[in-house]
Amino acid sequence: MTVEQPPTAQKFRSPTTEAPVVRLLLIGVAVFCMGLFFVLPMAVVFVEAFARGVWPYLANFVDPEVVASIQLTLLVAAITVPLNALFGISAAWAIAKFSFPGKTLLVTLIDLPFSVSPVVAGLIYVLLYGVNGVFGPWLVAHGIGIIFAVPGIVLATIFVTFPFVARELIPLMQEQGVGDEEAALSLGASGLSTFLHTTLPNIRWALLYGVLLCNARAMGEFGAVSVVSGHLRGLTTTMPLQIEMSYNEYNFVGAFATATLLGALALVTLAIKTLLETRYGDEIAGARRV
Repeated sequence: MTVEQPPTAQKFRSPTTEAPVVRLLLIGVAVFCMGLFFVLPMAVVFVEAFARGVWPYLANFVDPEVVASIQLTLLVAAITVPLNALFGISAAWAIAKFSFPGKTLLVTLIDLPFSVSPVVAGLIYVLLYGVNGVFGPWLVAHGIGIIFAVPGIVLATIFVTFPFVARELIPLMQEQGVGDEEAALSLGASGLSTFLHTTLPNIRWALLYGVLLCNARAMGEFGAVSVVSGHLRGLTTTMPLQIEMSYNEYNFVGAFATATLLGALALVTLAIKTLLETRYGDEIAGARRV
């Protein structure tokens, strides 16, 4: 009797393995798009900033209006980022560690700024706190300025950067569960001590990652801030607004010089982001996994 031999097993081929030509084509398309939409525009900004030499470029940063815009941008970021970090930690803690009515609604509201145009967000604050807004007459009567003042810029920036820290922490803390905290509490640790020595070390890199993204968005925000600022020179103009005003006045060197500062901040942010992803990629990936 002849025994039938089993058919030869087909050689396994990974679905992600492509022919060398295809891989080169995909890499070429990616590099071309990166160069066209990122590297080239950044290069143009720096070339235009130094078009008239180094001294005109440096002179831009002693202009009182530019200095005021840099100071205001740093001030707004210094207020916005810690507040959003505090909210993000609190929201993530509540959502990941407890069950309560309205939990799903809270998660949805945290994502709201991602779906609302920044210009609409600025308009909302104008309708609430403007002179003719809902609370405007009361604010005017008590000498409190929100719109066309620094508080309005801070509020608008907080709104657009609201989700960044929370959305980095919520999935990570949900994945970690409550086992470590329960163990610490069972050993006699206080709530604050449990947070500082148990929870915080487990989320520190994801927290830093969220703070980094929040800071980058806070410094570069334009739409919402443009609506509520009033473009008062030296008072309510952040760096993005100063760039627009300089460009509209045909001060191209000044506009591009200020833009290089924002560009440099973006590159530093990108470098730190890449470093965090390289060294702590698993933890950050867990934070970003929904």
